[in-house]
Amino acid sequence: MPLIVQDGLPAIDILAKEGITVESDKTTSYSGKLLHIAIVNLMPIKIQTETDFLRILSNTPLHIAIDFIQMKSHKSKNTSAEHIAKFYKCFDDISTKHYDGLIITGAPLEMVKYEDVDYWAELSRVIDWSKTSVNSTFYVCWAAFAGLYYNYGIDKHIIDKKISGVFRHKVLERQCSLLRGFDDEFYVPHSRFIVLDKNEILSDSRLTILSEGEKAGVYLVMGENGKEFYATGHSEYSPLTLDTEYKRDTMRGLNPAIPENYYKNDNPDGEVIVRWRAHANLLFTNWIHHYVNQGKF
Repeated sequence: MPLIVQDGLPAIDILAKEGITVESDKTTSYSGKLLHIAIVNLMPIKIQTETDFLRILSNTPLHIAIDFIQMKSHKSKNTSAEHIAKFYKCFDDISTKHYDGLIITGAPLEMVKYEDVDYWAELSRVIDWSKTSVNSTFYVCWAAFAGLYYNYGIDKHIIDKKISGVFRHKVLERQCSLLRGFDDEFYVPHSRFIVLDKNEILSDSRLTILSEGEKAGVYLVMGENGKEFYATGHSEYSPLTLDTEYKRDTMRGLNPAIPENYYKNDNPDGEVIVRWRAHANLLFTNWIHHYVNQGKF
């Protein structure tokens, strides 16, 4: 079933070419029940992130209406003001509403102290609001670290060598509905200079580590019995996102390491091997059906 988004969003046409139906709120003929999911998009290149998340959320038979949320206290340098004004709401616009699900994306802020982020106060308001106004919140990459810090006081740890590539993970809590149908091992893209201390998470009884990898470390954490999920990787990444990041950093003279388990024969001029798509689709489908829906359908 299609997602419903604001009329004119570029992702509608982009995904149509992939055979994925995303409907405009002005032209949809559907008038039945809807799940409502808000996406706080903190990524710089917002159109790419919009498309990535709509692609991954489309693999469910349920009808979902999507709202994109901006941080009013931050001015984007990589996405036009016109695009944001047309397709994004501010937190004040939705603060009295209830949403079935909320996604907070990553952001390139690993080296910045949380309190020094220009929209930290506003993001904190969103997190506080989500505790009473959202069925389940999914924190992705930087947002996962920021959410664990704000909600539980668990800080990030900066490392010297970037974790970049597609890494193997294992299931730790198979009884959790978020992991229903998962293989014993699965792959996830990662791109970060920060990690979590596993022991700090284990010391808080409100948190459960659902999945981890030998190289990538803690990947999935559940809080408050499914009201919160924290993912340190980027399951939503399109096939070429890591490639774009690697070649961008190469052009900047940063001499980045070749992303692991990503290019065929580890050759950046060769093809990309996509080995995370099935896991990504199942992850978000399980989240929607078992934690976001909560009997609405």
